[in-house]
Amino acid sequence: MPLVIVPTPIGNLEDITYRAVEALKRADIIACEDTRTTSKLLQRYGIDKPLTPYHEHNERAAAKRLLGVLLEGRTIALVSDAGTPLISDPGYHLVQEALNAGVKVETLPGANAVTTALSASGLPVHAFAFLGFPPRKPGKLRNFLKKHADFEGTLIFYEAPERVAGLFAAAAEIFGGDAPAALCRELTKLYEEVVRGTAESLAKAYENTPPRGECTVLVFPAAKRVRHPSENKVDEES
Repeated sequence: MPLVIVPTPIGNLEDITYRAVEALKRADIIACEDTRTTSKLLQRYGIDKPLTPYHEHNERAAAKRLLGVLLEGRTIALVSDAGTPLISDPGYHLVQEALNAGVKVETLPGANAVTTALSASGLPVHAFAFLGFPPRKPGKLRNFLKKHADFEGTLIFYEAPERVAGLFAAAAEIFGGDAPAALCRELTKLYEEVVRGTAESLAKAYENTPPRGECTVLVFPAAKRVRHPSENKVDEES
């Protein structure tokens, strides 16, 4: 039986697909980061299935244990607390164990903060790179950003609220203060907010008052070199 990767809502519990609900209902076991969080989702959709912890602190050991369950012929649904598993969340080791053992791995489309933030940001969407959580130390952060300074698309990061201002400040230093940028926080939740500006203006905005909630940071480093493809299309047509 397969391992099924099941995306879950990133905020609003209604942002789940019919296929995801059915996959959770059919699973023999649901592997999840926090059983309390997943229990709330299952209760919302009337699903009663056994849960087993699978998180960053037990990922390798749990992957081997869960592989044994799969090889017994049972189906496991893998979820994270929010969004698509493996995307800055646990799951990679379990998927690798399953594939190496010849177990079928199915993945369902669904909620993801990366593409949700990109479509709401107002920044170019012709190309983008998701870079996860950037380094915490200022020196390593600057070096990390320098490696991506020539990217001609939108860079997307997850970041803790108290480090958002520092990330925007470092982006302003490396990419230029007028680099277009955006902060998306609490996406799909009650206090959802999208703030657009430049790397410099957003660094100043959050310097003394960090944003609250889960944050996705976006920056377009190549504004001085690359125009949005839609502008090029207008030139070609005229």
